[in-house]
Amino acid sequence: MLDVSNLQAAYGASQVLYDVSLRVGEGEVVTLLGRNGMGKTTTVRSVMGLMTPLSGEIMLGARPVAGATPEAVARLGVGLVPEGRQVFPTLSVRENLVATAANRLKRPDPWTLERVYALFPRLRERAAQVAGTLSGGEQQMLAVGRALMTNPRLLILDEATEGLAPVIRAEIWACIRALKAEGQSILLIDKNLAVLKRLATRHYIIEKGRTVWQGSSAELERDAAEVQRYVGL
Repeated sequence: MLDVSNLQAAYGASQVLYDVSLRVGEGEVVTLLGRNGMGKTTTVRSVMGLMTPLSGEIMLGARPVAGATPEAVARLGVGLVPEGRQVFPTLSVRENLVATAANRLKRPDPWTLERVYALFPRLRERAAQVAGTLSGGEQQMLAVGRALMTNPRLLILDEATEGLAPVIRAEIWACIRALKAEGQSILLIDKNLAVLKRLATRHYIIEKGRTVWQGSSAELERDAAEVQRYVGL
């Protein structure tokens, strides 16, 4: 599905990634962990074609995509829920959902407005409301729904529940569990280790632009002291 190997990336003269490697297999939920500023979002931006890596390899299936455009990456089946939500603020909820909707992979049971509304009933209630007037939690639901409407092979969630009220956070986690049960491949960035240990297949930790640890949830428990040192939670 997604294989990132020895990724390096920079913003101008400031190098941020030095050696990042990770893998997401079909149907896996994989986490990318680390303190703020360690390179998680830069990794996502590199995968999505929002910046061109200095070196390294990014493969989507058998296709190399390092340096590809965001449009090309999206057409290959990668959906992004970006940090900060970034919904279209002047469009309605419904318009946000249909704006980039597609079923390029010809899924037999694609994500539709009705399926998204069933997942997040609050979006149905606010279908005609301008997205910029939604609460932060509602905007996050909308960002997830918008990404699902592209019917992605791989869904990336950057800071999935950051800054959300507990009740909304619980809805997002329930959504991710439901997606996992359907076999959706997910790369997930978040800080809630207690939930992530139960939810994810495998975990990667980034420290100063390098992958410094990887393992299963059982190994995450076993190496709790080391993990704590890296993630600072």
